[in-house]
Amino acid sequence: MFRRTFMTAVAALALMGFASAGAIAGEKVRIGTEGAYPPFNSLDSNGKLVGFDVDIAKALCDAAGFDCEFVVQDWDGIIPGLLAKKYDAIIASMSITAERKKKVDFTGKYYNTPAKFVKAKGKSLNIPDDLMGAAKALDGMSVAVQRATTHENFLRDNFPGLTIKVYATQDEANLDLVNGRVDLGHADSVALMDGFLSTKDGGGFEFVGPDYNIPQWHGDGAGIAVRKGEGKLKMALDKAIDTIRANGTYAKINAKYFDFDVYGK
Repeated sequence: MFRRTFMTAVAALALMGFASAGAIAGEKVRIGTEGAYPPFNSLDSNGKLVGFDVDIAKALCDAAGFDCEFVVQDWDGIIPGLLAKKYDAIIASMSITAERKKKVDFTGKYYNTPAKFVKAKGKSLNIPDDLMGAAKALDGMSVAVQRATTHENFLRDNFPGLTIKVYATQDEANLDLVNGRVDLGHADSVALMDGFLSTKDGGGFEFVGPDYNIPQWHGDGAGIAVRKGEGKLKMALDKAIDTIRANGTYAKINAKYFDFDVYGK
């Protein structure tokens, strides 16, 4: 008798957990993104949101059964916008860091790529692999970086002799590098390759130095941010990430933009 009652209770709890995980299926979910970070998220010539983040978001919404809409938000206000309930989740190449976890919750990663420096071709510069050596090599130089990013924090903490100039968008940082106002650029390597080096403006520039992907500064990959207390939404998005990874949808989106696996290790 006790065993039957116990098993019935367990079954009921399991059903409650299942219902809870799927309780928000069919609801409208607003996705916040920057729209200024190609190839991950940007606006095309018609003002339409495009990019890897956007396609991944659409696939996740389909997998979770959500009715999704996008909200474009400047990067430095993207977490405040989430907390103010302008949208329900951020899918905008946001690195999962301990500092951000104090304000928001994250799903697991949906990609993980390293950061790098870029310089003008023909400019003689060697950046050693070790941070102390790199800091010494870049002493007295200047670098362009997007404001309020893991990349800005990394530079400020490790390169005391480097003049750091910050910009609202990555495109603005790239433009000052092209115009010769700074010596270097620093950002995610894929964003630099596809959004700058492969463009006409970036043709005279190249990567320099090692990859940087140090969890203390760069986090644990890019994840989806939700407000604290939104456990059902986080659970549904985590499940959706697993679904599109398993059914081949993720691989198709990856191949549309990249010739390597951006999911990382």
